[in-house]
Amino acid sequence: MCLAVPGKLVSIAGEDPLQRTGKVSFGGIMKDVNLACLPEAQVGDYVIVHVGMAISRLDEAEANEVFTYLKQIEEANAAADRAE
Repeated sequence: MCLAVPGKLVSIAGEDPLQRTGKVSFGGIMKDVNLACLPEAQVGDYVIVHVGMAISRLDEAEANEVFTYLKQIEEANAAADRAE
């Protein structure tokens, strides 16, 4: 199973489009991400990240919708753990 996760691009390093990287915040956890597939990405954008590579941009409303679903999954798992 593959999983791509949204995060907020908080900084960018590098000038070469193939070598550009960015720091992406995933709920406060910062990760370095390759931006070669998204040369148009800018600080403040929400990006979908798969295996350390930003593969697409999405708007803030879409990102928040995904965050809501992830929170619901976390709560359902916690409830299931308590029921065991």
